[in-house]
Amino acid sequence: MKNKVALITGIGGQDGSYLAEFLLSIGYEVHGIVRRHSVSENQTSRLSSCYEQLHLHYGDVTDLSSLIRILQKCNPDEVYNLAAQSHVRVSFDVPIDTSMVTGLGALNLLEACKLICPEARIYQASSSEMFGNCIDDDGFQRETTRMMPVSPYGCAKLFAFNACRNYRNAYDMFISNGILFNHESPRRGSNFVTSKIVNGAVAIAMGEESELQLGNLEARRDWGHAKDYVRAMWMMLQPDVPNDYVCSTGVSYSVRDVCEYVFSKLDMDYKDHVVVTQKYLRPEELNDLKGDSGILREELGWEPEYTFETMLDEMVLSTKKYYNIEGINAV
Repeated sequence: MKNKVALITGIGGQDGSYLAEFLLSIGYEVHGIVRRHSVSENQTSRLSSCYEQLHLHYGDVTDLSSLIRILQKCNPDEVYNLAAQSHVRVSFDVPIDTSMVTGLGALNLLEACKLICPEARIYQASSSEMFGNCIDDDGFQRETTRMMPVSPYGCAKLFAFNACRNYRNAYDMFISNGILFNHESPRRGSNFVTSKIVNGAVAIAMGEESELQLGNLEARRDWGHAKDYVRAMWMMLQPDVPNDYVCSTGVSYSVRDVCEYVFSKLDMDYKDHVVVTQKYLRPEELNDLKGDSGILREELGWEPEYTFETMLDEMVLSTKKYYNIEGINAV
């Protein structure tokens, strides 16, 4: 029996690398799209554990011709669109680029799949940022919650989300949106707040830094682990009928909570080192994001394996190992 073939855009990122490993572990042939970069190792540094097993292609979701060429070459059974300019704060600085990659890039991929492989099952990485500050009366956000994004990133994701629903209905394509809440790991980019806190705390514990500058410490997010969430991505493409699913833990923690936990694991008090700085505040902020993943759990049987604490423990331990640190306490 022929192995299923999957194509992943954004394969070099946190989610793409974990998804590639997961799909390989269950017998898939995995293809990925990487953008040409002058420092090529930056594109594949997260893929070291499985690099030799992958089929990588140069391309870009903003270049329709490259997508058509790659789809013709690999003829995928499943397509996972994880490509995006995914930093919310940065999206205010580069709104056009964010819209082109995160929004129109998704539309390019949909159109290419419609032309080349209309039977392929497509996963679109949607985001809880699409909700903005719209919250249901019980304090949760779910598939039916009103969507009013408050960042260029959220706006671009909402465009892609609606494009997927349009192509699903208009062309009878199998397309599922995964509305993912925040998910972290040791592979999270260093400019994302959880990684910034972990890296900063370790640097302070090593004596290399004395303070950590952050933005809004009261912002609350529903944080899970990327490994749990990429497993959910795959599960969303396995039913007979496509759907849109919220993926979340259902519990929110503040940035302050992250600081307190991480610094305490290193025998420090975050209050002695964390400084709130104006330059890291967003022009418009989300207050409390917390998701209800009841449909995903009930229909597909998904459950997270990591907790908030075990996720952060893994991030701290990984950072210590990276710097070959033995003398400071953690985990």
